[in-house]
Amino acid sequence: MDSNNWLQQLMILGIGTTSLVAEKLKDVSDELVKDGKLNPDQAKVVMDDIVQQLKSEQGNLEIQMQRQMRNMMQDLGVARQSEVDELRGRIDRLERQVRDLENKLWR
Repeated sequence: MDSNNWLQQLMILGIGTTSLVAEKLKDVSDELVKDGKLNPDQAKVVMDDIVQQLKSEQGNLEIQMQRQMRNMMQDLGVARQSEVDELRGRIDRLERQVRDLENKLWR
């Protein structure tokens, strides 16, 4: 299971939800303008503020999701990329040492 794929799917879901909420808010503000309860300038300011807040919260959500994903992967015992890279380096060094020892034995 690729953790980046899951994270990407969750972010896409968040973006889609944000877009849906913004669209519904626009519909509500249009209705309020049509009913005369809000003037068009006020509706635009309110919509801009809400959309800006949603975008800001979406960025925070992405950071929180990444943090949660890292914690979950750690709890599951999945090695981080840096740990895997370190182990690969150690294996390479050990293989080289074994080859060197084998070469010394055959001389």
